[in-house]
Amino acid sequence: MTTNDTLNTMKDFTNKGMERMTSLGELNMRVFERMTAKQMEGINLLMEHGNRMFTLATGAKGYNEYVKGQVEMTQDLSKRMMAESQANLALAGQVREEYQSWFVKNMADVTADLRKSVPSF
Repeated sequence: MTTNDTLNTMKDFTNKGMERMTSLGELNMRVFERMTAKQMEGINLLMEHGNRMFTLATGAKGYNEYVKGQVEMTQDLSKRMMAESQANLALAGQVREEYQSWFVKNMADVTADLRKSVPSF
């Protein structure tokens, strides 16, 4: 292998490494955007619940109506939070699969590149 070949190989490794890091950064951004959207959904859910509780507190005609409304809203919130938790677990599984897929693909590419440049590898 000549010096020129070695320099070209190193340049190729550097360029491919940068491409891999860029693709990882893009994956991180997509995941971050999805996770942030899920957090905002959770915050909106809690804000909505707070508004409903405030409306109930100011509009209830008596203590019994207020307590009954609180129980119903708490049950509704619990159901919705459970659904959100399940959706978040599904999202976490998708994210894990995306990272695993990225890792497997890029490790295969690195191994193939090493085999081309280092015959004994």
